[in-house]
Amino acid sequence: MNIALGTIDFGTRVALKDTFALLDRFTEAGGTMIDTANNYPFWNEGCTGDESEAAIGAWLAARGNRDSVVLSTKVGGRPTIAGDTTLGSAEGLSAKAVRAGVEGSLRRLGTDYVDVYWSHIDDRSVPLEESLGAFDELARAGAIRRLGASNMVTWRLERARNLAAAHGWMPYTALQLRHTYLRPRPLTRLPESGHVLATDESLAYAREERDLTLWVYNTLMSGAYTRADRPVPEFYDHSGTTGRLRALREVADELGATPNQVVLAWLLAQGLVPIVGATTTAQLDEAIGAAGITLDEALMARLDEPR
Repeated sequence: MNIALGTIDFGTRVALKDTFALLDRFTEAGGTMIDTANNYPFWNEGCTGDESEAAIGAWLAARGNRDSVVLSTKVGGRPTIAGDTTLGSAEGLSAKAVRAGVEGSLRRLGTDYVDVYWSHIDDRSVPLEESLGAFDELARAGAIRRLGASNMVTWRLERARNLAAAHGWMPYTALQLRHTYLRPRPLTRLPESGHVLATDESLAYAREERDLTLWVYNTLMSGAYTRADRPVPEFYDHSGTTGRLRALREVADELGATPNQVVLAWLLAQGLVPIVGATTTAQLDEAIGAAGITLDEALMARLDEPR
């Protein structure tokens, strides 16, 4: 199952007992990819950023199944000032911050390696060479097995990959961006300043670079496809959205699926890894069900070119 489980609320809004139940259900269904970060969810009152990793670490210790999961975590966005709920004091991607970041993550997760280690932000105050060199040191020490870039625009990713190739360093082979079925208005400025939207350019780049996997987050827009109390974000408010939503609902009805499941199936059909932040078993089961949906060329065409 090529779906990653998002874990922002694990250990906080999702209690530890329920966290264990969701992780158990996900892995029992064949899921392996677990996505977290060293700062989830620092922006909530009373949280430090330890919570998600610590909850996953407790589950891994209880189940003894570390080698059967693909553990994905991030560095760069953890606040350095207690109580800061913005990115103003983020640790960044200096060599010192990268080394300290992985040490903290490994301790909280109770493991000696991370399968996919992401730069959570694009810290342009630090030379790419410094960050990449530090990541390569971690790779050579066996602490990380694959390197990913989260919230990095295409030209910066290309530059980073070229630098890594020139120095013989571990390259970025994963990219994580915000993406869903609906298309935003051009030149959209997101209210979440740290998020970077997938663009036609980044999607094409990921398709062309065969060693690069694109993971996508906010795939279900926090329930906006199916919940009346969760309006579609205003930056999707344009003429094209109406047709896409109509096509989505028609295809879902024909397949006996939910709109959420069709969105995830649409992403999977393109070779993307959707991250789903389930907080209940029902939400998780809905996402798991999407893995069994096949969209043929005709259905994909209807979704991609609605009338």
